Amino acid sequence: MDNVRLTATKILYNVAALGAWANVELAQMLRQEKFDDRDRKFCTELVYGAVKAGASLDWKIAKYLKRPLNKVDEKILAVLRGGMYQIFFMRVPNSAAVNESVELSKKFCGLAESKFVNGVLRSAVRDLHKSDFPTGDDVQALALRSFHPAWLVKLFAEEFGLDATKQLLDFDNTDPPLCLRVNFLKTTREKILDALKNIGFQAEASTFAPEGVICKGHGSLDKFQPLRDGLCQVQDESSMTAARLLDPKAGEFVIDACAAPGGKATHLAELMNNRGRIIAADVYDRKLQHIEQNAARLGIKIIEPLLIDARTLGDKFPAQADKVLVDAPCSGLGVLRRKADLRWKKNPAELDALPALQAEILSSAAKTLKCGGTLLYSTCTITRRENQAVVEKFLAAHEDFQLVEMKTLLPPVTNTDGFFSAKLLRK
Repeated sequence: MDNVRLTATKILYNVAALGAWANVELAQMLRQEKFDDRDRKFCTELVYGAVKAGASLDWKIAKYLKRPLNKVDEKILAVLRGGMYQIFFMRVPNSAAVNESVELSKKFCGLAESKFVNGVLRSAVRDLHKSDFPTGDDVQALALRSFHPAWLVKLFAEEFGLDATKQLLDFDNTDPPLCLRVNFLKTTREKILDALKNIGFQAEASTFAPEGVICKGHGSLDKFQPLRDGLCQVQDESSMTAARLLDPKAGEFVIDACAAPGGKATHLAELMNNRGRIIAADVYDRKLQHIEQNAARLGIKIIEPLLIDARTLGDKFPAQADKVLVDAPCSGLGVLRRKADLRWKKNPAELDALPALQAEILSSAAKTLKCGGTLLYSTCTITRRENQAVVEKFLAAHEDFQLVEMKTLLPPVTNTDGFFSAKLLRK
């Protein structure tokens, strides 16, 4: 188990000190270490839990320090975060959490540093209530208790009200199920459900998406051959609604303006029965390679990756497309339960800059549509300024478009990732 804790600590260090993404680091480390299911689950819970707790966990640590938190070495902090998370939030005996953390700190930080770690963790165990989070519904108290930055709690409260915000904060801290989209070009949902159950996964059909499968209890996906064979694709239920709403037909010319990593583009191709043409546009070449790999694995031949800034699509394909999907770059505030570190990587300035970019992409993509063509604008965020406000501003400036349908999927209500979509028709 000490190797599991050491692995988790390395990931926590890479996330905090090097800016790595927790899900990417965890996946790479787990493949290297080849832990059994028990150790894999422990490592995953510790990494995602400590990363998700973020500033709230650091607030607790600071209560037991005699120096400012920013004066503590990042390697020591990684050990303390893992140890403290075990003490306060996991079913681990305090003695084990302290002793194992001290031992791994000798390997990860050095002998002298391990004495510091020992002192801090033993202080915490002696007086657990010293770092109790404050009660009450003020922004700071809610932020600490819910593992969210205060600015984001304030944003949610202003947009949704206090009660809905509390529900949203709680939902963000739930464990997301694994969602798979069945590739109807190759198989059926019933066959995938049977294959999952045969390897011990707890799987059920989605009631939200006809090609969706939900796995609430599962081991490593590396064991699931149908995924490797392209019989299914990892994708959340809410995200599956985009292609369905756009409703592409076989033989049509479709543009996916911001296509990476290709989940929606491949779904469009499947709904088109692999007949027609799809331009999968993105501004990053490495992401286009990922789209090509996904398409090849799924047996899809009609996707054409294109390296292009989506804001110039209108000039390249004027009035040519039957359908256009703009799954715009966004804050991702609807998927916080699925990305443990996303809430701590975002900032208000970034959110302020997004609507202008989204509007530019939407306006350019609209120029690619034929008369009578359909445009779908979507995001995986839930704030009005990135969603309804962008669409309303677009419609005010484009009288040749009309709104067909607009909806927001709020996570606590739909029990899915948050998602927004607006279906527009070029008259």
